Amino acid sequence: MAKPLTSRGANNAKNFFENSFTSTNTVSIENSTDRMNYRMSYTNMQHEGFIPNSDLYRHNFGINSSFDVNDKLKLNSSIKYTISGADNRPSTTDRGANPLQALYDINSHIDILDMKDYWLVEGVSQNAPYNLGDDPSEFEFNNPYFLANEINNGFKRKRLMGNIQADYQFTDKLSLMTRFAYNDTHEVRETKISSGFNDEPNGAYGLSNINGVETNVDFLLTYQDKLNENFDYSLSAGGNRRNLNNNSSSAQTKNGGSGLVVPNLFTLSNIASDNISYGSSTSKKRVNSLYALGNISFKNTVFVDASVRNDWSSTLPENNNSFLYPSVSSSILLDKIFDMGNDVSLFKLRVGWAQAGNDTSAYNLYSVLGNSGDWGAASQLSVSAALKNDEIKPEINTSTEYGVDLSLFRNKVTMDFTYYESDNKNQIFQKSLPISSGATSKLFNAGNLNSKGFEASLGSVLVKNDDLRWNMNLTFTTNKTIITELAPGTDYVSFWSEARNGAYTWVGEEIGQLVDRAFVRVEDENSPYYGWPLLDDEGWDSDDRTLSDAEGNRVAPLQCNYNPDFKMGLQTSITYKNWNLSMNFDWRKGGQFVSQTYRYSESDVQTSRWLDKVHDLSNVNDIPAYIKENSDIFLSPNGEFYPLVGGPTAEYGGFPYDGLNDGVFLPGVMGYYDDNGNFVATQENLGGEGTQYHSYGDNYPWSYSKAATFDADYLKLRQISIGYTFPREVSEKMGMNNLSLSLFSRNIILWTKAGINIDPESAFQSSGSGMAQGVERYNIQPWSIPRRF
Repeated sequence: MAKPLTSRGANNAKNFFENSFTSTNTVSIENSTDRMNYRMSYTNMQHEGFIPNSDLYRHNFGINSSFDVNDKLKLNSSIKYTISGADNRPSTTDRGANPLQALYDINSHIDILDMKDYWLVEGVSQNAPYNLGDDPSEFEFNNPYFLANEINNGFKRKRLMGNIQADYQFTDKLSLMTRFAYNDTHEVRETKISSGFNDEPNGAYGLSNINGVETNVDFLLTYQDKLNENFDYSLSAGGNRRNLNNNSSSAQTKNGGSGLVVPNLFTLSNIASDNISYGSSTSKKRVNSLYALGNISFKNTVFVDASVRNDWSSTLPENNNSFLYPSVSSSILLDKIFDMGNDVSLFKLRVGWAQAGNDTSAYNLYSVLGNSGDWGAASQLSVSAALKNDEIKPEINTSTEYGVDLSLFRNKVTMDFTYYESDNKNQIFQKSLPISSGATSKLFNAGNLNSKGFEASLGSVLVKNDDLRWNMNLTFTTNKTIITELAPGTDYVSFWSEARNGAYTWVGEEIGQLVDRAFVRVEDENSPYYGWPLLDDEGWDSDDRTLSDAEGNRVAPLQCNYNPDFKMGLQTSITYKNWNLSMNFDWRKGGQFVSQTYRYSESDVQTSRWLDKVHDLSNVNDIPAYIKENSDIFLSPNGEFYPLVGGPTAEYGGFPYDGLNDGVFLPGVMGYYDDNGNFVATQENLGGEGTQYHSYGDNYPWSYSKAATFDADYLKLRQISIGYTFPREVSEKMGMNNLSLSLFSRNIILWTKAGINIDPESAFQSSGSGMAQGVERYNIQPWSIPRRF
C-alpha cells in the first residue's frame, strides 16, 4: 500500500546520525639511572563515528631509551609499533556510495526511521528508501542505512617505525652523529558491497595489499669553537641516503560486471573468472644527499647561519637529477646594540634567503607497456593515457623573508611581524590534454609561481597580580600566489573542473580563481536589447566558447577566488588563583566555494533556497511592462542572476504547462546577429504572447556554478576549557606532584556568512592529483562539540 505524502522527514538528519564516541587510554612505565633511562607506553584509541556502522581503532606501542656507554659515546633508540584499522570507513566526499548523499536526497515526506529495515528478502532485495507504491520496482534511489551498513570499506594497517642514533664526542669541540631510521607499513584494504546496491545489484568485493618500506641513513660531523671572546661559530657537514620501496596488489569485481556468484559471500574465489580485475605494482626510489651548515655569532648580538645541500634523485632524468639548494639567514638584536631603556626587552631584526628543491614520484619519465585486459585468449597491451616526460626538471623554490620581533614592558607586550616572498620555478603539474591528442594528460614543468604573504602576531599580558593573570594573543595571516610564467604551449593550469566550470589560473592571475560559464547577453551596443539575456529554445543560453583564445588569453569569465583575503586568530586565557579559563577564536575573511551538495540537491528540487528566488507575478496585470520597468532586476547585467518568473505551483505563480501549473520563464530576448554584427530580435520573452515556458523542475541553471557558489567567511569559537589546579599539599597527600582537573569542549560556535549549514572548511574534495580546494560534495557532517575531562 502506498504511503501518504506528508512532511514527516524534518528530523531525518538528526535521526540518522548517531552520537560519536572516542575513547583514548594510555599507560606507561619509565625509569632512569645515572647512565640509562627508558620509557615504555601503550595507547589505545577506539572511535565510533556519526554515521552508523563507522568506526576506527588504533593501538600504539612505544619504547624510547638512551644509554651512556661512556663519557664519549651515547646511544639513543626509539621504536613505535602501531596497529590501526576499521571495519568501515564510509565514503563521505563523493557520490554514489556516499550515505550522506542518500540522506540529503530523501524527500521531506519520507521518514528516515521507516528506512531502517531495508531488506525485503534478506540478502536479495533492493535497498530503496521507501515503497512509493505497491510495486517493489518503484524503489528509485539508495537507502542511506543500506549504504552505511552494506557497503563496508575496511582496512588494517601495521606500521613499525624506529631509529637508533649514536653520538660520539671526540673532543669538547668535535662530535659525530650517525643514525639509522626505519619505517615499514603493511596495509590490507577490503571492500564489501552487499547485493541490492543500485550500481552493483549482485554485490561486489575487492581486496588490496599495500606495502612500503622507507630507510634513512645519515651522519653529521660538527665542530664548535670560538675565534675569540667575541665570536662563536660552528661548522657541520653530513649526508643522507633515503630509500623507498613500495609494492601493491589488488583484485576486485569489475565495475558494472556481473558481481558475485553467490550473494554476499565475500571471497575472491566467489568472483567469476571473466569478471575479476586485478593488478600489481612495484616502485623504488632513492635520494642521495650531501649538506653542510655553519653559523657564527658576534657577542650574542649578531647571528649568521648558512647551509648548502645537494640532492641526487633517481626519479629525475640522469642528466638533470642533481639540484642544489642553499640558504642564509641573519638576525640582529638591536636592543643589545643601542640603549633603548627598560621598556624594551627585545628588538630583533631578521632576514633570510633560501632555496629548496623537489623531485617527482617514481617512474614518471618513460611510458611502458602494460596489460590492459584479455581479448579471448590473447592479452592486450597498452600504454598509460597519462603521458610521461623524460625531460622533467626538479622544482626549485626560492624564498626571502624579513621579520621584526619586539618585546616591551618586561615582556608584557610581544609583537612579531614577518613578510615573505617565494618563487616556485618549474613546479611539476599534470596538464590535461584534448581528446584529439589520444592522451588524457602529460607531466610538465609549469613555469613559475610567485607567492607573497604577511604574518603578524600581537600578545599582551592585560592583567597581572598575585591572584589574577589575563593573557591575550592575536594572529594575522594573508597570502597570495600568482602564476607569472607557464611552459610554452600551456595557456592555463586546471586544479579541478566540471562541465567547464572549476578552478583555472592563467598567467598573471592568482591561484584559486573559480571560472564559470558566461551568462550570454546581447552584445550589440546599438540594440535596444543591449545587455538583455540572450535566450535559445531551451529558455536560456550559456557561453560555449573555449576557455582561451588563439593567443592563449582567458575568455572564460572569472567568478571569484577560493582563497581567503586573510585569517585571524584570537587566543585568550584567564587565571584566577587556582582556576583557569581559555578560549580560541578563528576568523576567516573573504573567499568563496562551490557547493556541489546544493548544486545537485537544488537541481532535483530538494531545497527551499532556489524556491525563494522565483518571482510570483500572478497579481501583475501587465507582466512585460512590469519586467521592463524593473529591468535592473530582470534584464540588467548587474541585476539578479537567473531571475525566474513563475513557480512550481499556482500558489507560487506558476504558469499552465503540460497540464500542470509549474511553468516558469526566464526574462530576455531571442534573436540572432546579422552579417554586420547587428542584433536582430525575433521574440521578446517577457510573459507576453510567444513566451517560452518550461517546467520549474527543469530550469535550474546547471551549467553555471555561480548558482551554487557561496561566501566562505566564518567565525569560530574552536575551543573553551576550564580547569582547576589543586594545592600542592592536596596533590602530595594523593601521592602526586601535580593534580589538576580540566573540562574541554570544542566547536562551540560557528557563524558563516553563507548561512547554508555548511562549514566552509569542508570545501575540499579528493581528486586524482590530491585535494581540490574551493568545492565540496556531500561531505556535510554534524558540527561536533566534543567534551573531554
